[in-house]
Amino acid sequence: MGERQVLPGYCLLLPDPVVPTLNALAAPERTQFLVDMAALGDAVQRVTRALRINYAILGNQEPALHAHVIPRFHDEPAAYATTHPWAYDWQAAAAFDPEQHRELRNRIHAALGASTAAY
Repeated sequence: MGERQVLPGYCLLLPDPVVPTLNALAAPERTQFLVDMAALGDAVQRVTRALRINYAILGNQEPALHAHVIPRFHDEPAAYATTHPWAYDWQAAAAFDPEQHRELRNRIHAALGASTAAY
């Protein structure tokens, strides 16, 4: 789960072991990372009933491969609905709290387990 839950269900995916970029992975590991990213997106979308999922692999500030999996919702404020998710005030967003977000995290985890069986 993302450190800030600017949109409910926001997650980060990291490889194990950590590498600096997607290009640093050999083809099979690169493919697996992208498959895992899609599976996480499927799980987040299923649980949150998001309209769509935004995916971002940037690495400009943090030189370690990670993918942002960001649910987008039909009821977002109009000013944000068609822009990138970094337009939101991330510092004002709720911090991830293991107790407060336990049910959401557990539901995503369960959905992820179910979706990876399909890959």
